[in-house]
Amino acid sequence: MKNKYFGTDGIRGTVNQGNITGEKFFKFGLASGTYFKNLKKDKQLAIIAKDTRLSGYTLEPALVSGLVSGGMHVFTLGPLPTNGLAMLTKSMRANMGIMITASHNPYYDNGLKLFGPDGMKLSDKIEKKIEKLIDAKITRQLSNPKFLGRVKRLENGNDKYIKILKNNFPKNFNLRGLKIVLDCANGAGYKAAPKLLRELGAKVVAIGTNPNGFNINKKCGSTYPSKIRIAVRKFKAHVGISFDGDADRIIMCDEKGKIINGDQIIAMLARRWKAKKILKGGVIGTLMSNYGLEKFLKEEKIKFFRSKVGDRYVKEKMKKLNFNLGGEQSGHIILGKFATTGDGLLVALEVLYSLRKHKKASKLLNLFKPLPQILENIKVKDKEIINKSKCKLAVKRANKIMGSYGRILVRKSGTEPIIRVMAESNNKALIFKCIKLIKKSIK
Repeated sequence: MKNKYFGTDGIRGTVNQGNITGEKFFKFGLASGTYFKNLKKDKQLAIIAKDTRLSGYTLEPALVSGLVSGGMHVFTLGPLPTNGLAMLTKSMRANMGIMITASHNPYYDNGLKLFGPDGMKLSDKIEKKIEKLIDAKITRQLSNPKFLGRVKRLENGNDKYIKILKNNFPKNFNLRGLKIVLDCANGAGYKAAPKLLRELGAKVVAIGTNPNGFNINKKCGSTYPSKIRIAVRKFKAHVGISFDGDADRIIMCDEKGKIINGDQIIAMLARRWKAKKILKGGVIGTLMSNYGLEKFLKEEKIKFFRSKVGDRYVKEKMKKLNFNLGGEQSGHIILGKFATTGDGLLVALEVLYSLRKHKKASKLLNLFKPLPQILENIKVKDKEIINKSKCKLAVKRANKIMGSYGRILVRKSGTEPIIRVMAESNNKALIFKCIKLIKKSIK
């Protein structure tokens, strides 16, 4: 049975509609606070961070109100990358962490991601327990007036996060001599990312660092990588780095202007970690990972398994198999040696650590030839159309046409009203034919 409120990556939707209202966020705060407070009676602390959407000013107070009404103390951190929130949840020994964000979605969407005291995203089992509390009577969860929570603003969240990131590397680590183009998507990483790289000695050309509440992800960031491609060529940079709205994704660009997605970054990290004897087990990808990555890792004698799409599912499988590297083509990459969730800044540092010696991103980050892969995003009113007989029949026919020449994946987006149709094959004509067939049944 699917969750009522939670999708593949927290709760997300259009602001002032459905679940993304002040009223609902009060309930989310009260319910999640009640669940985590009951697990740890000796301390009641929640920390909250957010990205730069205007709606954060509406939703954060409602969330805080729900938490303190249930007796949870709250620290608010302001704009901070998602994994910064996860890291601080753990280091500050909080009961829980909440990130107010809609990640790579446009400004008019928002949502939240929940983290437990271990800095991990929640399992389906815990999400279901919280959903029951959301729908339960509010009066059962409200605290006695004597035990209401208190709220405090912490202004040094980004500094704490930067310090944790730096501590993962040798003290003499620096980026002097590197020119880097950085696109922060006008999002949560707009303060931390430029500051971190400049402190390490890099010459930084920063774009997407002027959020106004509406321009987050707007023709910038990891979903619009042509921005860094143009800037890298213009400023003759060694590399381009692009984050999404909450900075948990990373897409890169080499010095020649070629876009580097998550699969190529994972390939580079896997080979480097294996050589350094710090790769544990192998690599976890997803159903969307390119077959070229799978083939490359096989040739490198590195184990590779796929999970469902979503970095939460990648992490769950990493934990189950005791692997310490995994991620998605979209740029969600989890470095299990250092982090509990995707972190664009951390992955950037790990790549830049190797780039200092090579100075040629084109050689470092183009390790395999991807199998031609096309992804079509189809906007729909009802995502359940994917389960209709007409659509199922079309998918079955497309798979029969594709046969052993490639792969087809049709799935619902967990965060947007979209059906994603992916096909990969060396035969591009076959790809277009199969996608057209499925798209017609959905339209």
